[in-house]
Amino acid sequence: MTPVRRSLLKGAAALATLAGVPSFVRAQTTSPATSPVTTERRFAPQAGQWRTFEVTTRVDVAEAKGPTRVWLPVPSINSDWQRSLESSFASNGTSRMTSDGEQGARMLYTAFPANVAKPFVEVTSRVQTQNRQVNLDLAASPAFTREDAGTQRFYTRATHLLPTDGIVRTTALAATQGAHTDVQKARAIYNWVVANAWREPKVRGCGEGDIKAMLETGNLGGKCADINALFVGLCRSVGVPARDVYGIRLVPSAFGYKELSGNPASLKGAQHCRAEVYLQAHGWVAMDPADVAKVMRLETPEWIKRTDNPVVKPVYSTLFGGWEGNWLGWNTAHDVALPGSQEDRLGFLMYPVAETAEGRLDSYAPDSFKYQITAREIGV
Repeated sequence: MTPVRRSLLKGAAALATLAGVPSFVRAQTTSPATSPVTTERRFAPQAGQWRTFEVTTRVDVAEAKGPTRVWLPVPSINSDWQRSLESSFASNGTSRMTSDGEQGARMLYTAFPANVAKPFVEVTSRVQTQNRQVNLDLAASPAFTREDAGTQRFYTRATHLLPTDGIVRTTALAATQGAHTDVQKARAIYNWVVANAWREPKVRGCGEGDIKAMLETGNLGGKCADINALFVGLCRSVGVPARDVYGIRLVPSAFGYKELSGNPASLKGAQHCRAEVYLQAHGWVAMDPADVAKVMRLETPEWIKRTDNPVVKPVYSTLFGGWEGNWLGWNTAHDVALPGSQEDRLGFLMYPVAETAEGRLDSYAPDSFKYQITAREIGV
């Protein structure tokens, strides 16, 4: 199992283009400002204050056909920005805590025999989170846990949805031309992704993260699991360790951004993938180009096309090196093998998963699948 550790980072602007990307997207950092908003917003999360949350996921399998199995992600990350605490559960099936056995993705696995009426399972987990931010203008960050060479290599490997050769590497080499250090490469790729990818609301769930298909078609519209996977794959292809962090937003943003918020009474659809890069002088550093794209597309009624727009600018800068702690990370695993599953591996484990005798249910349809997720902040 690969260790899960981390640290921090901070950012800037630039542009690049990709053949096949619509001109209105390529113009997002160059076209005249069109948003009526003229006052710059504030988005400045700073580390230092831990928050404690209790998160509950409940699944009711309304129409179980034959033996049924359910897998629920639970917090697996312990780091300088998250502490995964205890979990408890209740069910009318047979439940046990387990993991994928390879990458440390913890989950509650529940099996129901065919004769169980109205199968249900509920898990409640406690987690502590805090904001992240690092000053990359410093030559090195204060003391951090340094990863060994094997772990760094592990986070440059290819996965099923994150190839590191072919068009992925060609694109990354073009985007990082002239960049020599790992910080310069990460910044160049972050800027390239923001300039070329865009939030596509029609994509289901968080997307699939098939970056080769995105690049081959020239369609870089997607959601967080697409856009941040693109960032991670491009970094890996030029030797910069990087990983996706799969999680969920818990509560509203302290800075008033509605698209960077969660509704604790109902977190269906609040799943969100973030990213990290490992920089030799700073350790694991926070990244989130997907949330920049989300703010640009959805924070105001008008699609904002410029990163220097006063609504976007503070988010664009801060999410290169930081993020807000109103979110928890489940795990960092790719190509996840679910214990007891009869189906293929998952690209990632961020949603509840269930299988009946008829196959895997649709995790992107919480109302027909019948699951709900809620959160409660403790000590507020």
